[in-house]
Amino acid sequence: IGSMAIGLLLIALSGKSVPDAIEAFLDGAFGTAFAFGASINRAVSLSLIGLGFILAARANLTNVGGEGQIAVGGIAATALALWPPVAGLPLGLAVILPLLAGTLAGAIWGGIAGVMKVRFGTNEVISTLLLGFVALLMVYWCVQSTALLRQPQTSSSTLPESLPIPDSTKLPGLTGDPESPLHIGLVLCLLLALATAIVLQRSTFGLRLRAIGLNELAARRAGMPGSILLVVALGIAGAFGGLTGAIMLQGEQFYLKAGFSSGYGFDGLVVGLLSRGSTVGVLAGALFFGFLRSGGISMEIMAGVPSALTVVIQGLIVIAVAGSVILVEKLEGGQR
Repeated sequence: IGSMAIGLLLIALSGKSVPDAIEAFLDGAFGTAFAFGASINRAVSLSLIGLGFILAARANLTNVGGEGQIAVGGIAATALALWPPVAGLPLGLAVILPLLAGTLAGAIWGGIAGVMKVRFGTNEVISTLLLGFVALLMVYWCVQSTALLRQPQTSSSTLPESLPIPDSTKLPGLTGDPESPLHIGLVLCLLLALATAIVLQRSTFGLRLRAIGLNELAARRAGMPGSILLVVALGIAGAFGGLTGAIMLQGEQFYLKAGFSSGYGFDGLVVGLLSRGSTVGVLAGALFFGFLRSGGISMEIMAGVPSALTVVIQGLIVIAVAGSVILVEKLEGGQR
């Protein structure tokens, strides 16, 4: 609340109307079926990145490569969706196979960082971040080259992007309302959140990840395959990112273009950090940031509020939440 109040003060200081900004924010986040559905879809993307982050974090790994994993997932999903034999597959396979391709691509991308850590001792923060830059350049390469995914160039004005994916490969809508963009990615996200919670809290695999994260040497001496667990953890985190890229392509954008990931990988990282390892925290944070991003876009368009102010408000919220966590921990420590 304090961060939002400071944000409104900054809007006023910028010379914009605060009531108009609030109205634009509410319209952009909740005002119509389209706005509400778009906000939820954004929250789905942020949730999946956050879930992958907390799963890797359980093994004391920091995956900051969500943006790159989204990128390779989008490339793989687009390539398979545009492959003619896939579009004609029955029983929903035309939707499922590109999703699986994106998930697999993300898993491989995350797994590369895991192998580098185990084999060469490379810090996963550095490797996942730099692999992300490579993946973003791969998207640029794919949409610039007609030999890869760029649409046929009929004139100098042909945009550097792929052809639209066939309708049969698009994610089905969830509400039946043609005005709402909400799709079944929400159902997939909730199922994966439940599965993640069970894995982390109720499974042997989750216990082993925790053991590796707390004391890798002791876990190895207890007979746990530490190297494999580290690679698998980063691979699963990457799979969540790759699935996010596939969902964004098949559920909202429908064609590949440079910059399609729109910073969701970094916002999802913030969601994962603020959740403190909780799947419920990931979902709550993703909802908040999803609506915040939608409302911020609307404020920029309808009220003329600079987009940078939305980023500032988001940063203030992160600082406030992180600071409150530190304060609570100090108070609890003092009581003990």
